[in-house]
Amino acid sequence: MKIRVYYEDTDAGGIAYHTNYIKYCERARSEIFFSRGMMPFEGSRSGFVVRNIEAAFTGIAKLGDLLEVHTKVLEIKRSSVILKQTIIKEDREIFTMQIVLVYLSEGKPTKIPQHFHDIFDEMA
Repeated sequence: MKIRVYYEDTDAGGIAYHTNYIKYCERARSEIFFSRGMMPFEGSRSGFVVRNIEAAFTGIAKLGDLLEVHTKVLEIKRSSVILKQTIIKEDREIFTMQIVLVYLSEGKPTKIPQHFHDIFDEMA
């Protein structure tokens, strides 16, 4: 997924604020579902939540930069999935994160529904 860095994403020096990298990755994860005509949740009481994030900032993005977010499945378990997301600027990796998402229903970890599991299988 491609994302442009806008003025609102930057600090006074025109550099993308660090929390926006996580937002860009969130948008890319959501788009995986939206592009298939789906939502990343079912009803109002079940869906994926973040359990853990490990992030590494290895470069910077500036106002006007065009970034590309890549998402790869590292592992799928019964009720969780581990993803690696990378942000690329001009063929150079500037951010990586590993994120653990857990599928909850009624506030409790629950088996990932098959249609979501199928999407992650495609990405593995």
